Amino acid sequence: MADTEPYDIVIAGAGLTGAAFALAAAQGGLKVVIVDPQPFSAQLAPTFDGRSTAVAFSTFRMLDALGLGETLRPHACRMDHILVTDGRRPGAASQSASPAFLRFDADEIGGRTGGEPLGYMVENRRIRAALAEAVTRAGITVRAPASVAKVETDGGKATVILADGSTLIAPLVVGAEGRGSTLRRAAGIETVGWGYGQSGVVATVRLGRDHGNVAHEYFLPSGPFAILPLTDQRASLVWTETTRRGEALRDASDEAFHAHLMRRFGEFLDGATVEGPRFVYPLSLSLAEKLIAPRIALIGDAAHGVHPVAGQGLNMGLKDAAALAEVLAEAARLGEDIGSETVLERYARWRRFDNAALAAGFDAFVRLFSNDIAPVRLARDLGMAAVNRIGPLRRAFMQEAGGATGDLPRLLRGEAVV
Repeated sequence: MADTEPYDIVIAGAGLTGAAFALAAAQGGLKVVIVDPQPFSAQLAPTFDGRSTAVAFSTFRMLDALGLGETLRPHACRMDHILVTDGRRPGAASQSASPAFLRFDADEIGGRTGGEPLGYMVENRRIRAALAEAVTRAGITVRAPASVAKVETDGGKATVILADGSTLIAPLVVGAEGRGSTLRRAAGIETVGWGYGQSGVVATVRLGRDHGNVAHEYFLPSGPFAILPLTDQRASLVWTETTRRGEALRDASDEAFHAHLMRRFGEFLDGATVEGPRFVYPLSLSLAEKLIAPRIALIGDAAHGVHPVAGQGLNMGLKDAAALAEVLAEAARLGEDIGSETVLERYARWRRFDNAALAAGFDAFVRLFSNDIAPVRLARDLGMAAVNRIGPLRRAFMQEAGGATGDLPRLLRGEAVV
């Protein structure tokens, strides 16, 4: 049975990127419907997503412009300093400091950013809750639980057939369902990518003393070990290990996990006590060969899944959402067909190079740092030391990490879509 409601866009996926895009498109005057296999209530459960996200200061402007800032601010921890260290020892509390380190301070670029931090650490469950509340408040239709079984396109429309046999019709369908995107497969869009043989072990810990809004990232031979500041004297740990070791850590007893953690963590910040469940996420690279197909556009992890080494995955996805919403709202204002190849190609041109360049950069970064080969270690240590001593280069890195460079969509400048 067809839903005769006249929608402009069907969005497959109500996760972080899909829900944010729905809000942005609605702000641009477009009528949207979201389809997701999971109801919002399931996504808000503490066991659904244990990750925290480094939200770039430009991305937080976008969340503000979409009306989420007031809800998120009490749960957003400023990152005013980032300390990156190259190490060989298994402990963040290793006594002999490596001469190879990078220190980034928000004060250095405060004049350009209006005193913004380098970013904000926010638990994903808090972002999900704020998005669900905003989507409901905006009156956006959500079909969940429901899943896309098939998509058919013709000259003027796309027909989305759901698993229950019902259909939705719109000029455009947007795939935001993550790396296993059904819509991407339906469009015949191939991906390139590979696994890293690594998994990220994620846990939230309570610290013995305040973290001072400092994010620490230690590059060890097995992969990065990050200590990322959260509100209420807590931190998010992202502990990269081989997949086999990562799964063993997840399944270990609380006592055994804490013993392994203390070997890695030491008495740094007066120790750490694990709070809540532990999660393991396999790490891989996945890049869609195209961002668009007839009547279809991809955003977020459906378009690009990257290693979390720089914490930029969600920021990239939200920039996709902002760019696509702006292109579509402008096209609708001019009376164009928002699902036409001409309109969708504007989005693809805007985001194609940025996504590919960042994915390649993060991949090279992982390969450079996740090894203990002596000549490579020497080269990267010299490089880190040089960047740390060259102020303009260090400030350029901070601007890039904050997402404030390049051709920014209006939302990332803190302005409304239209």
